[in-house]
Amino acid sequence: MRKFTTLFIFTFIVVASIAQQNTYFETVEKWHATRNQELKKPNGWLNLEGLFWLQKGVNRFGSASDNDLVYNNPLFPAYIGDFIVSEEGVYWKNGLNNKVVVTNANGEIAEDVSKTNLLSSSGYKSQWKDFLWTVIKREDKIGVRFRNLKAKTLLEFKGIDRFKVDANWRIKAKVIPQDQNPLMIMNVLGQNTAQKHGGKLMFTIEGKTYFLDAIDEGGKGLFITFADATSGITTYGSGRFIEIDRPDANGDTFIDFNLAYNPPCAFTEFATCPLPPPQNRLTIAIPAGEKKYGHH
Repeated sequence: MRKFTTLFIFTFIVVASIAQQNTYFETVEKWHATRNQELKKPNGWLNLEGLFWLQKGVNRFGSASDNDLVYNNPLFPAYIGDFIVSEEGVYWKNGLNNKVVVTNANGEIAEDVSKTNLLSSSGYKSQWKDFLWTVIKREDKIGVRFRNLKAKTLLEFKGIDRFKVDANWRIKAKVIPQDQNPLMIMNVLGQNTAQKHGGKLMFTIEGKTYFLDAIDEGGKGLFITFADATSGITTYGSGRFIEIDRPDANGDTFIDFNLAYNPPCAFTEFATCPLPPPQNRLTIAIPAGEKKYGHH
């Protein structure tokens, strides 16, 4: 009887463990499916076809080579209008025959485009047929992020290659609060920006202790940009991103490297991605998460 009971308990534990593992795999697969759908959305990274930096004054825009900003596409007007940059903001002036529709984050159309500050916090976007763009600011630089809703990179997207999901790469970590605030992060433009320090994560892989500094972007989680020994070989050369839950009352959380993903710069040359700080460049290989995509 005791032997039967022991066998029953052992079987129950094994079955429960398998069920738990299957649930975890399903969760990761669902996360990656959502990730692919997000990339294909109008505000995703697959449809970017331009990043134009503005100068003060009038910036002529169109497909003709004599414009200040040239988007080389025969489907786009030779001259569509002007971006006018002043101390007050960025304004749009329509060309004679090509009216651009400007809407805010709520989808409300700006009645007087010439008086609408595209650099305000209202989330304005401009659109002409299948082309849309937004004005962005990166430190002292003001630019136009340009999208084509029928971009070849979007239409030909088949998903992202990734490593086989391995639950062992979901690793417990201790978050050590840091007095160092802010955390300095450089982007691909060479600009250093001060970020709120989310703490130093301490974790162990194969008996060795490693550390990663996290950025506190607000909300429920922390953000990490990191590189490892796979970077530039099987994964994107400039590193990858990962998001984790905030620590519990004991300072504990988990880093799930199966959810490590490519930065926007892996999909397009028209992004301004943050780079891993020197202390976030791990010497160990992390064969988990997304593999490299494209040649940007």
